[in-house]
Amino acid sequence: MTAQEHGTSRTDEELLDLADQELVDDPFTAYAPVREREQMVRGRVQGVAPMWVATRHDDIRTIMSDPRFTIDAVTVPGAPVAHRTEQTWQARGMYAGYEKYLRAGIFDADGADHRRIRGLVTAAFSPARVAALRPRIESIADELLDRLPGHAEDGVVDLVEHFARPLPITVICELIGVPEADRDRWRARSAVLAAGVCGDELGAALAGMVEDAQALVDHHAAHPGNDLVSELLASRHHDALSTDELVGLITNLVVAGHITTVNLIANSTAVLLTHPDQLALLREDAALMPHAVNELMRYCGPVVRALPRYATCDATVGSTPVRTGEAVLPIVSAANRDPAAFTDPDRLDLGRTRHSRESHIGFGHGAHRCLGAHLAQEETAVALTALLDRVPDLQLATAPEHLQRGTNPVNWHLKALPVRLRPPVS
Repeated sequence: MTAQEHGTSRTDEELLDLADQELVDDPFTAYAPVREREQMVRGRVQGVAPMWVATRHDDIRTIMSDPRFTIDAVTVPGAPVAHRTEQTWQARGMYAGYEKYLRAGIFDADGADHRRIRGLVTAAFSPARVAALRPRIESIADELLDRLPGHAEDGVVDLVEHFARPLPITVICELIGVPEADRDRWRARSAVLAAGVCGDELGAALAGMVEDAQALVDHHAAHPGNDLVSELLASRHHDALSTDELVGLITNLVVAGHITTVNLIANSTAVLLTHPDQLALLREDAALMPHAVNELMRYCGPVVRALPRYATCDATVGSTPVRTGEAVLPIVSAANRDPAAFTDPDRLDLGRTRHSRESHIGFGHGAHRCLGAHLAQEETAVALTALLDRVPDLQLATAPEHLQRGTNPVNWHLKALPVRLRPPVS
């Protein structure tokens, strides 16, 4: 039932607090009562005006693919820009003037601008290019696993710090041409941007990454190489890519190009170690891995919510009217556990997509589907394969309920994943 049918206004109705601790701790099942109770509800995010919250799979697919809904609020005709993504960042501590770099990337653009910028980098993340990267990804994984015992204390090591995090940051830095000596700094700043911190720490991290991206552009302009930034510099004059757009694109690619994969590898490992029946299936059948990665992204993927979409005209989502300029926030984790879309959605089934057409939206849907989805899937498959092959006795070094998770309501992730490399000596 809509607010109007209840006889209440959209300003005085009760709002769902998206920072509620229960929703942050378990965004997969805690949203279930919301999803079952009402098609869409009104909710609030710190620093922005109230918006619609979508939790159902089919509704979110519609919102993400319907051209009447846009990511860039500026394109809404005659509507006040009340929910811009940068407002959320500024509320968290982003320095003034840096929102242009967030908006210069491919994530906040629409229409022709989005197609123009995305078209410049699509080839670098194509299935063929990603498949060609696999030997190098395997080599990086093996190097990290070779060093893993040296990081252990009493046989216990943090898999986030020493495996899940360095693998994808190394891959994306090599892809765009970040010098090896600078990668630790890029990794540290990216981790801050994804961790949900506020204040000067966040502002300084973004400012530092923009400065590094500008320096990277200058470096490759003078010394072009076999990397994505050099390719972009070579094509920029033909495609009118501005300096701000290029710097913003690099910044967004580095952050988005590895943070999701870091957390997918860590979340997946923790889930597999607590589902021994599914882990056994994966060990017995290597061909199951692509299906397993898809299911793990559905079941424990790190993306809690996508960027809000704005109605460019009065529209209806299901039975809910959405007015021009209003924002709709898609809750991806809720959609991926929707019983209307998935059979027994709270059950982990690594072979799920072998036998059905059930399709998760962990990487989004429509024109803004994650550009690096193929790369994230390949890296996760390589990481899990290498880990299970090289460390057959791997086990959690703490009870699952004692694993510490970050507090970022956008990104469900582990702060650390302590694992034991071999069974303790009795």
